[in-house]
Amino acid sequence: QLQLVESGGGLVQPGGSLRLSCQVSGFSLDYYTIGWFRQAPGKEREGVSCINTGEDTYYADFVKGRFSVSRDIATNAVYLQMNSLKPEDTGVYYCAAAHITTAAAMCVPAGEMRPDFGSWGQGTQVTVSS
Repeated sequence: QLQLVESGGGLVQPGGSLRLSCQVSGFSLDYYTIGWFRQAPGKEREGVSCINTGEDTYYADFVKGRFSVSRDIATNAVYLQMNSLKPEDTGVYYCAAAHITTAAAMCVPAGEMRPDFGSWGQGTQVTVSS
């Protein structure tokens, strides 16, 4: 059974940093692309970043240069380092998994993130406010 559990959210001042973690179980990162999405109040969920099995990465334009995604195969974890946070980064952040055989897993070569990742975590709240 695929499971993803996010942690690391919280309240941070503008300009601050947070590191989100996505602990996965029930599957190997060798066969799944992991994506990070977020949803702000009253807005649709949007793709933020993804990392594939070759550790290639994609970032949405609104986080380029500020966020960094990485993974640790040994601990089955994926991380999203978020720096220079802005109030508009506020929202619930989700990690999700897409098997390598699916179109959603091709976020890096496609240069965009499809919403149809197959498995999702419960989300972690990030609030950027002074």
